[in-house]
Amino acid sequence: MTKRLATTVLRNAHVITFDPARPRASALAFRGGRLIAVGGDEVLEQAGPGAEVRDLDGATVIPGINDAHAHMEREGLKQRRPSLAGVRNVADIVARVRAAARTTPSGDWIVTMPVGTPPFFFDGPQTLEEGHVPDRYELDAAAPDHPVYIQGVFGNWGQPPGYSALNSRALALNGITRDTAPRIAGVEILKDTAGEPTGVIIERNNRPTVEFDILPAVPRFGFQDRLEGVRLSQKLYNAKGTTSIYEGHGSAAESISVYRQLWERDELSVRVGLVVSPSWSDVAEARRIMRDWLASARGSGLGDGWLRVSGIHIAYGGDAATACCARAHLPDTGWSGFVEQAVTPADFREAAFLAAEHELRLHTIVSDKLHEIVPVLEAVNERHPLHGRRWVIEHVGRTSAADLAALARLGVLVTTIPTYFLWKGGARYLAEAEDGDWIVPHRHILDAGIPLAIATDNIPYDPFFTLWVACARQERLSGRVIGPDQRLDVETALGLFTVAGARLSFDETWKGPLKPGYAADVVVLSHDPTAVPLEDIRAISARLTIVDGRIVHDVT
Repeated sequence: MTKRLATTVLRNAHVITFDPARPRASALAFRGGRLIAVGGDEVLEQAGPGAEVRDLDGATVIPGINDAHAHMEREGLKQRRPSLAGVRNVADIVARVRAAARTTPSGDWIVTMPVGTPPFFFDGPQTLEEGHVPDRYELDAAAPDHPVYIQGVFGNWGQPPGYSALNSRALALNGITRDTAPRIAGVEILKDTAGEPTGVIIERNNRPTVEFDILPAVPRFGFQDRLEGVRLSQKLYNAKGTTSIYEGHGSAAESISVYRQLWERDELSVRVGLVVSPSWSDVAEARRIMRDWLASARGSGLGDGWLRVSGIHIAYGGDAATACCARAHLPDTGWSGFVEQAVTPADFREAAFLAAEHELRLHTIVSDKLHEIVPVLEAVNERHPLHGRRWVIEHVGRTSAADLAALARLGVLVTTIPTYFLWKGGARYLAEAEDGDWIVPHRHILDAGIPLAIATDNIPYDPFFTLWVACARQERLSGRVIGPDQRLDVETALGLFTVAGARLSFDETWKGPLKPGYAADVVVLSHDPTAVPLEDIRAISARLTIVDGRIVHDVT
């Protein structure tokens, strides 16, 4: 048999392999998307004629980042609308809108991103010199021939309240008058002393609902927008070292269609694992859809090493009015990419039994309600043993020893969003008992033997920010540490952000660690995260990203 020689060799590197048989190496060789040798200088012997040999001058190499709760499509969509970053006052905003009007056909919409500095938008309208967004009349002056909409902040980026602003044309096209009453709680139309809308709308909900509720005329993201958005998102995620994503929060039919088209065209540069976000209205319809239409998502699902669809996401809780308004706009899902759900505890329990009956992996976000979900899982397990089904509990916030022990017994997988709960939203846990030791308790989860992966949730999409949070666990305003004993060492956290996520997509037998026979999904870093001061981890970047043996990002 002819020996297969490598087409690419990376040498003189500090390789963190996450292969217990050889945790460290200095060279890698790969061919046809797979690693064929991992070791020292002897790897050079595997180089074939004409092979590319790269001397990395001691740079650190890790497996590709596997973002286990990515919301990747959002990042590219942000680039589809003009940014207001850097504005200091209403005059600056008006100038941006006026500039957009000069290049926008008369009558077409001008829709911008929120006021504030991306990616977090914490410094919203309150930091403007006037302390507020422009009103309808100021926007009328900037673009008298266009409807204008300045979007309020999306709660996952910043924090409510969000402030949207529309000019008179936009208000008229949406039918907003002095008598308009929002259907969803938390949405307020500001009015002047005469009772007329000022053009400013306040959104106090974490997830944006105002467009679904009272702004039906605002342009939606269409299929082509989402397609181009994902194309750009892939480049951005690759540039951060991300080679795989998992969308455990679920993807609506249109989002799945976008990824399917890119997959069919061989345009994916990120490996994608998707979960179905169903649009059924009640449990009876859920039973029919699970039985008759979701066979392709059963078990490990269908797909290949680039795109796989498996399982369903079923919410626990949710607002009925929000779900109703949002579903009326399908296939558009706004920024979420998933179908809004409102599921009562009783309906969740019945849907969980149905999912087990039809071999559909259940994914659900628990936040601080794990104690309510665990009894449902235990009841399901008595009739349909869950071991081996790889059900996934996501967005874990508050926990207990008993609940973690139950998850371990049931063989349930867990994903966490440390940035969301510890840094961005950690203020609500500062007075927690035991110094917050049971809030996103990574050490306790690992000690319980529960398969764990960590993720960005696109807040921000930079994995090294999330890596820092998992190790530092500092609340953003006070700097206080939540659960000091739950802080991870960098290498452990890095493993949870690279190799651990492969189990979610049933890929752990060929993807993850840097070992012979496994995927050549490789990242060369600007600095060694295990050697730099903890604070400096946030500044780490990817110099070279390789997926399936193909370079997708290169600044070396």
